[in-house]
Amino acid sequence: MDKIRIGVSSCLMGEKVRYDGQHKHDSYVTGTLGRWFEFVPVCPEFELGLGVPRESMRLEGDPEHPRLMTNKTRRDLTEPMLAWCEKRLNGLEQENLGGFIFKSKSPSSGMERVKVYAENGMPSNNGRGLFANAFMNKFPLLPVEEEGRLHDPALRESFIERVFTLKRWREMLEEDNTRSGLVKFHERHKYLIMSHSIPHYRELGRIVSDMKGKKLPALQTDYLKKLMDALRLRATVKKHVNVLQHLAGYFKKQLDADEKQELVETIETYKQENFPLIVPVTLINHYIRKYQEPYLGQQYYLQPHPVELCLRNQVF
Repeated sequence: MDKIRIGVSSCLMGEKVRYDGQHKHDSYVTGTLGRWFEFVPVCPEFELGLGVPRESMRLEGDPEHPRLMTNKTRRDLTEPMLAWCEKRLNGLEQENLGGFIFKSKSPSSGMERVKVYAENGMPSNNGRGLFANAFMNKFPLLPVEEEGRLHDPALRESFIERVFTLKRWREMLEEDNTRSGLVKFHERHKYLIMSHSIPHYRELGRIVSDMKGKKLPALQTDYLKKLMDALRLRATVKKHVNVLQHLAGYFKKQLDADEKQELVETIETYKQENFPLIVPVTLINHYIRKYQEPYLGQQYYLQPHPVELCLRNQVF
C-alpha cells in the first residue's frame, strides 16, 4: 500500500528545532504510524528563520486573534508568522496531505488548549497556535490531531480511522469518479458512519438517493463535508452496540442456537465494557467468512484501518 502523506511538527520526528535546541521525538508517530504514513515535517519558528536555539515566545491578547510575542525582548512576530503561514500552506496544498499531527501546547502548532496570556499576565487555556489555526482554516476537512492526544486509545482510533477513510475517498475519485462510485462508497461505509452518527448517516443517504439533476462535483463536496463531520463525532459504546446488533441480524437464519447465544453474550459483555471492541468484531468477521455473507464482508466498519495497528484492541 502506498504510504499516506501526513504533515507533522518537525520536533516530533526527532529534529532538534525547538527553542531550546532540543526535540520532542514521539516513537509512536515515527515508529508505529511510520509504517503507513510518509511524513512531511513542518516547524513554523525554524522555517521562519528564528534559529535554534531561540528566544521563547507565547500568545497574548484576544484568544480569537492572539499576538505571538517573544518573552524577553517583546518582539511581535504575529505578522511575519501569518505571512509565512500563508506561503507555507500554499506549498502544502500541493502535497496532497491526508492529515496533520501537531505539537501540543505550542504557540505556533498547538491544536487546542494553548495558553493565551491576558494583559494582567494571567493565562487562559483556550487558544490555538497560529500555524495550526491557519492550517485548520485552509484545510477544514483534513483529519488533525496532537501527539499527546494520540496516546488516548479512542482519540487515536478516531484520527487514524478518518485518515484511512479519506484515503479511500480519494481512491474512489481516481478509480470510479461517477455517481455509481459515490453510491458504492456510501454503501461500504454504512455501518462505519452509523457508529458515529445515525442522523449524519441519514443525511448522507439522502445525498446519494437524490442525485437526479444535480452536478456530481457539488454532490461529492457536500457528501465529503458531512462525512468528515460525522466521523469527528465520538463513536460510543452505545453506538457500537447498535451497529453490532444490526450486523448480528444478518445471521438470524444461519446461526444455530449456541452460536446465536455466543454472539448475544459477546455483544452484551462488550456493552458492559468487559471486552474491547475487537472481540465482537472478530466474532462477526468469523461468521461472515463461515456463512459467506458478501454484503457485510465489504463493510469498512469491520476493518477501517490496518489490523496491525491493533487500534480496537484497546477501544471500548
